[in-house]
Amino acid sequence: MSDISVRVDGVAGRITLTRPKALNALTYDMAMAIERALDDWADDDAVRLVVLEGDCEKAFCAGGDVAELYRRGRAGDYEYARTFWRDEYRMNAKVAEYRKPVVSFLHGFVMGGGVGIGCHVAHRVVCESSQIAMPECAIGLVPDVGGSLLLSRAPGRLGEYLGVTGHRMDAGDAVHCGFADVFVPEAGWDALKAELCESGDADAVARAAVEPPASALARAEWIGECFDGDLAKVIACVREEEAVKAVRKGSPLSMACTLELVRRLRAMDAQIGPALEMEFRFTARSMEHGDFLEGVRAALIDKDRSPVWRHRPEEVTEAEVTAMLAPLGEERLKWEDWA
Repeated sequence: MSDISVRVDGVAGRITLTRPKALNALTYDMAMAIERALDDWADDDAVRLVVLEGDCEKAFCAGGDVAELYRRGRAGDYEYARTFWRDEYRMNAKVAEYRKPVVSFLHGFVMGGGVGIGCHVAHRVVCESSQIAMPECAIGLVPDVGGSLLLSRAPGRLGEYLGVTGHRMDAGDAVHCGFADVFVPEAGWDALKAELCESGDADAVARAAVEPPASALARAEWIGECFDGDLAKVIACVREEEAVKAVRKGSPLSMACTLELVRRLRAMDAQIGPALEMEFRFTARSMEHGDFLEGVRAALIDKDRSPVWRHRPEEVTEAEVTAMLAPLGEERLKWEDWA
């Protein structure tokens, strides 16, 4: 079976991730197939909208496939990862700015790369099983694929909290935090997809929606109190068990840079392009100067869950954060990369 199915179904372009054994983790080839499909359908009058979905019981897309990035990086080839991220981010921008309606069906795990393809579109559908997260700090990255932009737009300090801890949002939380638009019980998804493919009417999504579950995060006042300062303050303040575990396990450099990244984008009232460009500043440096290789080793290769980070939390300096997020000059992510 191919890892992705791209076809026209009625008046809809339909993209289905079909890599269930890997929870639909996004490979470079899958990302490029999505971009080609969007390019092919952009001026095709027979395609009125696009449907994004995953053919996997447990996940829409549980993240990006970083195993090859790790292998190349360990061998000293950092440029392969930079090319991967540069091309993936171009695709993310095309998804976000696509001229035709795009409807994403976000069931099960939607993490990292899954957020990049599913959470920037105009019509984002969640259900009972949805669990959406940006857990990059746990592997030595920052929330990327445009995820930092969504975090910057979340209410209050929820963006900082979600970015640093990788907390998994359920459907109610995802709607409240701006990662999803509507709740449609999964039992009604097949009928909704059939209507979209037959009619091309994206308003069918709103007609099928029901009230989402209440958001627990909307009532968590302690998040605003704990996540309004630097990393040292966050670590000293948090008492909630899940958050305590997350800030103890994450890369200190990644967590500190995530706080800065989210706040910069919020202050800029940024759009997708500047957000991706700023994310790329970090990811382009993440192998040579950050914790990415060690984070992947501990989480996905050796699976010992015992990463040896470059810093203790109290050791990350403002200068180091500034350096990781500094402009890249001619190596920057350029607008023409996704034009």
